[in-house]
Amino acid sequence: MSQDSQPRKNSRFHLTVFALIAMLTAVLSVGTPAPAQAEDGTFKLGLVTFLSGGAAGPFGVPARNAAELVIEAINKGTLPAPYNSIGIAGQAIEPIIIDEAGGGTKQVGEYRNLIQRKNVDAVIGYISSGDCMAIAPVVEELETLTVFFDCGTPRIFEDNKYKYLFRTGPTSTMDNVAAARYVLDINPDLKSVSGINQNYSFGKDSWADFKGSIQTLKPSVEFKTEQFPKIYAGQYGAEVSSLMLEKAEVIHSSFWGGDMEGLVLQGAARGLFDDFTGVFTCGETGMFRLADQIAEGTILGARGPFGVYAPKSPLNDWLRKNFMARYGTPPTYPAYKMAQALMGLKAAADKAAATAGKKPTQDEIIAAFTGLEFEGPGGTVKMALGNGHQAVQDMYYGQYSNKNGKPTMTNVKRYPADCVNPPDGVTSTEWIKNGLKQASCK
Repeated sequence: MSQDSQPRKNSRFHLTVFALIAMLTAVLSVGTPAPAQAEDGTFKLGLVTFLSGGAAGPFGVPARNAAELVIEAINKGTLPAPYNSIGIAGQAIEPIIIDEAGGGTKQVGEYRNLIQRKNVDAVIGYISSGDCMAIAPVVEELETLTVFFDCGTPRIFEDNKYKYLFRTGPTSTMDNVAAARYVLDINPDLKSVSGINQNYSFGKDSWADFKGSIQTLKPSVEFKTEQFPKIYAGQYGAEVSSLMLEKAEVIHSSFWGGDMEGLVLQGAARGLFDDFTGVFTCGETGMFRLADQIAEGTILGARGPFGVYAPKSPLNDWLRKNFMARYGTPPTYPAYKMAQALMGLKAAADKAAATAGKKPTQDEIIAAFTGLEFEGPGGTVKMALGNGHQAVQDMYYGQYSNKNGKPTMTNVKRYPADCVNPPDGVTSTEWIKNGLKQASCK
């Protein structure tokens, strides 16, 4: 062997290694999917709902169950028309489910993690209005399509304009304007009202809209006590005592989740709602869980045409049948609203794909979503407010009855969307204060 043969061998070895590294790097760079839009045929979707705490049982878990049921059907293409094509714009949904428990600051961190580390294509979520108020500006900062499926405060789109944010469920204004109309429809001689609502944005907005609507529709009504306990307080002994002492004919509450159930149970123990009519704008979630505790004649809302109020349709029939078969209980309104959000996202993405003739970009989905009219398990949804980013729907109320062990709603009344929502560009507060002008209730 010559003296320079070993260096030449080492040189050839190093060149071979470098060539292999270069080839491997090129292959990996070509095969790695872009973070914002998966290239492997999947649509990564963040889903946020309460999985622990007092809101989980009546709210978060039914919403999660509906999400799992609907996503499975979307991926198989087994939903009724017009959603019987496979996937979202042909892509299978890959869900990443996050617990909403922990408050707004924690949820902002979780949201950032979904976008920046999990690389989701979109997010559907949020029940608490406080969480929605915290998340909304971050949506625009991170420029990711996000759909609020529940939280009710109207201020999300009345105070700001958003590109990337949508809400496929109605606002709390609709709940409370309709509640005021219903109370006066069944009791036109109403003389007095009290309220107990949670001390944060949703509770305060709900009471302001209900009180303002009653004052507009019947100025002679006297308002007794107004209670604002802390959200998730759990114990309402002092508030129940005050409500019983004031003896208002009607007691309004936008309590939801565990707070609503706690108030019903504690009020039932002392006969509060036997003597005075309760109006629970979010009460439909408890009608099966608390069937023996809700007083006869209690007025229950479902935050839209959901649950027992949903009109008959193939989508409603499908959801009720399959939810009952899998989970052994009827779907209540959180399940309907989650299903509706998923269908709205699919409707927008499929419309964008059909228009573009290819897999749509995020901007193309947003353009299709803006002002969209689509069908959900609760009927027709119109993205009519918030410059086409906020849904409106009809509203229903009725009175609870549990005869022969079967919970049901009686004396049900429907209020068209234009009867209980302000015109686009007018805030709820202004609309109610100025006499509910342009409301069409036919």
